[in-house]
Amino acid sequence: MSYAVIRTGGKQYRVSPGELLRVESLPGEVGGEIAFSEVLLTSIDGAVQVGTPLVTGVSVVAKIIQHGKEKKILVFKKKRRKNYRRRRGHRQHFTAVQIKNINVGG
Repeated sequence: MSYAVIRTGGKQYRVSPGELLRVESLPGEVGGEIAFSEVLLTSIDGAVQVGTPLVTGVSVVAKIIQHGKEKKILVFKKKRRKNYRRRRGHRQHFTAVQIKNINVGG
């Protein structure tokens, strides 16, 4: 089983081919392909390769499935005995991608 650890949107994800993943919003059209070049670690047929900080010559190719917004989270601030209350909501944008393969050649 092959997998890789990629970095996108300030976060790290462990991905393997065929996996569906929600990441921070990325540019691109639905149905298009995107390549993640910031690969931190790969494991192909049990051979683990760790980058310093990135593994050179490796990229992960994914297909863009959907763009959307996550569920709303509420941000509530309050200071007791001061009659101070603020309520705001936030919906984070995301891009759903399906990992196609891990290219070792670049």
